[in-house]
Amino acid sequence: MTIKLKSALAALALMASTLAWSVGFLEREIYFSEADIQTQVEKSGTMQKSYGNGLIVVSLIEPPRILLGTPEGKTTLSARINVSLLGSPPVPVAFEGTSGIRYDDNAKAFFLENPVAHTVQSQAIGRESEPMARQAVTQLMTNYFRSKPVYVLREDGTAQEKAARWLLRSIRIEPGRVVAILSPV
Repeated sequence: MTIKLKSALAALALMASTLAWSVGFLEREIYFSEADIQTQVEKSGTMQKSYGNGLIVVSLIEPPRILLGTPEGKTTLSARINVSLLGSPPVPVAFEGTSGIRYDDNAKAFFLENPVAHTVQSQAIGRESEPMARQAVTQLMTNYFRSKPVYVLREDGTAQEKAARWLLRSIRIEPGRVVAILSPV
């Protein structure tokens, strides 16, 4: 074969692989379910944080419940916590909030990000204290999910998980599952 023909074939192969990549032939979608995430969250356990030199102490007494895709593209979080204001006895509080999801390429893991407490319900917390309680719960959830992944891609896992260790191109939250689109390039 002549050098010109080899060069032309190499250029053609490069163009074909670029075209295949651009139309998504090399991409792969992986899915993990709400149940997969809930199992991982339950392994993470509980947490307690003090804010404002003990002004507010917030204790997550059970792992949060996760609902994917409600509202669209978000994760809904709900849990029962204890909140103590100004050294008073802990008060049981129910909260509900939302968060997004992010992928950490170094850890090969997915984390909930930017959680926000929207409602904080307790008969013992007055309306004037609700904004402070929401802020404390938001900070607690931020700290909780910052270092606790909700899904980890294992090197020794399924073929789907091995492929997922490629580069993340996009991620979306759908009702009941998370979809990650990955590519080797």
